Amino acid sequence: MIARLAGKLVEKGVTASIVDVGGVGYALLHSLHTYEDLPAEGDALVLLTYLHVREDVLQLYGFSKADERKLFELLIGVSGVGPKVALAVLSGLAPPSFARAIADENLAALTRIAGVGKKTAERIVIELRDRLAPAGLVPAPPAAKGEAPAAPGSGRTRPVRGKAGEPPAAALPGRLYEDAVGALVALGLTRAGAMENVHRALENGPAADVEELVRRALAAGAPKPSNRTRVGV
Repeated sequence: MIARLAGKLVEKGVTASIVDVGGVGYALLHSLHTYEDLPAEGDALVLLTYLHVREDVLQLYGFSKADERKLFELLIGVSGVGPKVALAVLSGLAPPSFARAIADENLAALTRIAGVGKKTAERIVIELRDRLAPAGLVPAPPAAKGEAPAAPGSGRTRPVRGKAGEPPAAALPGRLYEDAVGALVALGLTRAGAMENVHRALENGPAADVEELVRRALAAGAPKPSNRTRVGV
């Protein structure tokens, strides 16, 4: 089991990066939250890791924080949830926000994530609601009245804003737009769906960088039900 890597970041990507350790390059998949914590290429770093073993492949996953790795391990233990879906969940919801969604039995917060349908969301809630506290995963405080999350897992809030007109494609920064679409496709969305979500994310103004745009795009694809579905025992 490879539990930790300390080396130099030689290639930085939104969903995957390469770390050089003693002349050996380790390719790691990671969430958007870990991507935000990565230093510049060429800098030293330390990442916690999880080695997923299958008959045909060995895949290494990297985490900047211990609670994110713990949540990843819990998620892949849920029936029907594999590493790809677990990583999509981590990209959409930071551990405290995920714990809040589970505590509130908020299926809408889970089904907005690519690859998580209603039945999968119900299984996640049922199987993990009694396991998060023992694992040290504490729910984030609920948003104040009249505010909505700025982006899944960001821990920040913003005032709810009305829908504006869709920005023309020509006004979008090419590299930022394509990187965001590519990241969403890697998280399981179709390219058409990814493009639509990025357009929606830009309705409230430009994004400063790709991770902000991807987070807003994930939030833009969220369903808006009138009533929250609760899961029975």
